Formats: sequence, structure tokens, C-alpha cells
Amino acid sequence: MVGKKEKQGFKAMFKRMLASRLAAAIAAALAALLLVIVGLGIRSVVLSESKSTKLGFENIGELATQTAYCTSVNVTEGSRELFGVTIPFTQSKYIYSYDIVIKAGFDFTEIEWEIKDTAITVRLPEAKILNSELKWDSFKLYHEDESIFKQIKMEENNEALKNLVQNAEKDAVANGLLDNARSNAETILRGFFGNVYNLEEYEIRFINK
Repeated sequence: MVGKKEKQGFKAMFKRMLASRLAAAIAAALAALLLVIVGLGIRSVVLSESKSTKLGFENIGELATQTAYCTSVNVTEGSRELFGVTIPFTQSKYIYSYDIVIKAGFDFTEIEWEIKDTAITVRLPEAKILNSELKWDSFKLYHEDESIFKQIKMEENNEALKNLVQNAEKDAVANGLLDNARSNAETILRGFFGNVYNLEEYEIRFINK
């Protein structure tokens, strides 16, 4: 038979074992909680230090950065000739004008850029004419003289309109259309970079691609 003293000894030993295991469990739980807190803290620091380098213009295709509004006058003439001499009363002549809207800009997908230290280098392709639109409702007729012996054909008229647009484009380029498109593109790009980088700390350099 187990005596009274031995029973008390068992109870004391059991209590010590229970207390020891409880303490170990609490210590393990505290260690796990500490690891979770530390882990969460590390992740939050990493996230706070990260920053996006995706710029808005990278999702843009063609963008018109300059528009020219032109009024182009055209003269369409036709006549019949015999041995290189114009036959009288066979001359037809039209003088008219149209307004033309010419848009110039860039294919923004071709723009390349890189950062080195505090310098942002942007390589721009050449500005180009993106679209020319003839405003049909702006038609004005200044002179009309058509001979029944020589009428202007549709093919001749279409070719005249094509030349009208091409001449308007040449005049627009000669008056700085592409130069202004380049200047405005640089202004737009500065805005995109300014949304991500502090332009008081970074210098932007634009060079030809």
C-alpha cells in the first residue's frame, strides 16, 4: 500500500511537471508571437521603402502633342490641246479651299528611358505627322469655269485633293509643327516623371533616339 507521504510526494511532483510544461508552452507561444510580430514588422518596412517605376506614358500608344489648322487653296485646271496648243473654249478651271487639321506627335511605345544616379535620360524618336483631316464642311469656291468640251474627272479631282493635303502638311512642318510637337512632348513627359520622382533631385535629359 502507498502511504500518505508517498501520495503527497506524487501530487507535488505532478504539480511541478504540470507547471514546467505550462511554462514551456507559454514560452513557446510568446516566441511564436514575437516571430510573427517581427515578421510583420519586416514586411511593412520593405513595403514602405518600395516605389513604383511604372510611368503613365508607357501605356500610351500614339499621342498627338501639336495640332496645326490650315486653310489650303487649290487650283484645278484642265483643257484640250491639239499639237501642244490649247483649243479655245475647252478650258475648265476651279479655285477653291478647304480647312485641314494636321496632328503631329509620337509613338510613345518607342520612347526609352533610364535612370543613373540622379539623372533621367529619355530617348525620343522623331516627331511625325499622325493624322491629317480635311474638313469637308469648310469648302469654299472662289472660281468655277467648266467647259462642256473638257470636264474635270473624278480621278483628277481626287488627285488634286491629295496634293492639297500634302501641301498643307509641308507648310505646317515648315512653320514648326514637328518642333512644337517635340517641345510639348517634353513638357508632358516631365509631368509623368514628376508624378514618380522629385524633379528637384533628378535632372531630366532628352536626347534623340
